[in-house]
Amino acid sequence: MERRVAVIDLKSFYSSVECVCRHLDMFKTPLVCCDPYRSESSVVMSVTPYLKEVYGVPNVCRKRDLPKIKGMIFARPRMSYYLKMAAEVIRIFRKYVAEEDIHVYSVDESFLNLTPYLTLYQCSAEELVEKIKKDIYQTLGLIATAGIGDSLFLAKCALDQQGKKKAPYTATWTEKDSREKLWQIKKLTAIWGIANGTERHLKRIGVRTPKELGLADKNLLEEEFGVIGHQLHYLLNGHDESDIRSPYIPKEKSLHVGQTLIRDYKKEEAILLIKEMSDDLRKRLRQEDCLCRKIFLGIQFTHPYGFFGKEVTLPVATNGRNLLEKGFLSLYSLVPNYPIRQIYLAMNSLEKTKVIQGSLWANEQEEEKSLSLDYTLDSIQNLFGLNSVLRCSSLKKESTAKLRHEQIGGHRR
Repeated sequence: MERRVAVIDLKSFYSSVECVCRHLDMFKTPLVCCDPYRSESSVVMSVTPYLKEVYGVPNVCRKRDLPKIKGMIFARPRMSYYLKMAAEVIRIFRKYVAEEDIHVYSVDESFLNLTPYLTLYQCSAEELVEKIKKDIYQTLGLIATAGIGDSLFLAKCALDQQGKKKAPYTATWTEKDSREKLWQIKKLTAIWGIANGTERHLKRIGVRTPKELGLADKNLLEEEFGVIGHQLHYLLNGHDESDIRSPYIPKEKSLHVGQTLIRDYKKEEAILLIKEMSDDLRKRLRQEDCLCRKIFLGIQFTHPYGFFGKEVTLPVATNGRNLLEKGFLSLYSLVPNYPIRQIYLAMNSLEKTKVIQGSLWANEQEEEKSLSLDYTLDSIQNLFGLNSVLRCSSLKKESTAKLRHEQIGGHRR
């Protein structure tokens, strides 16, 4: 049976949801999904196709970069509603394909394995995709775009290079014509999976275009990139054996939290933020019934001071306050005294267990008392919200805990 995979994306998702709610035509309305009360450097989540096509506004930009247009509509983000709409789209997908044939790639984009269903529905992949797109539009008022291919890679390339750009918003790329279509792409970074760093590395070895990458010597690519070099060569020749039903399972699980600050923070000010973010990570660790073996701290300084990042292995796997908080603060003591703009914390090498190994350097009774308090606080926060119980220090002006707890992904809930 000929393999067929589709990737379906919701056009200008956040701004189109806002247009649907306001009964506006997104192809004729200058609407941006951005909080008008935040600073000029705030990120614009989405703009309508009207602003893209008429004024050349990119989908993601800064508030200060928007053109000054009379009648511009600023829609304050409401992430909880967007996630609800995204869940409704997934519900529509499940009317046509089984759950194991759906891979949710992002909030507005999903891969569907169509191969087992074409015989069942007695239709082509294109006909089935159009039926799904029509259902989405009639049910939710949202316009979907699609890429179809005989692999995940080709479906995604078909979407990005053709399907998103013009009506009927569906494109099909197969291995037979992949060379012709893939190799005509001008920039390497326009291809799914090739980032700026990979492009720079490829250019250093004389590979400047997708065609040159497809024709490059496999041994050279393997020498430079390892197994990824082989993968790049095969992908640019249309070969991809990835299977939605065989998802990638990472060897190690991790939890992380990060935030971009609205102003420069001094080193002594940011200590409170490290503690607050550590509290939030430990809560998630307890919810997962996991213990943490390694911790990582990343600090992005204001330009031009660069980035600090360091990981450390803990003496025992734990979810306790004392060891984890002290670990993060110990790493933070190594941070240079530069103005700070971003903070990133991660707990790595997680172990799925509730059994905590004792330590000769820890007071067992104090650890049990602290953990019991943590679970009590979890119960209160689960019932009344994250801001129902906070550190007293979270009332200070430099604290960001209350604001972060009212957001999803850094945007208004």
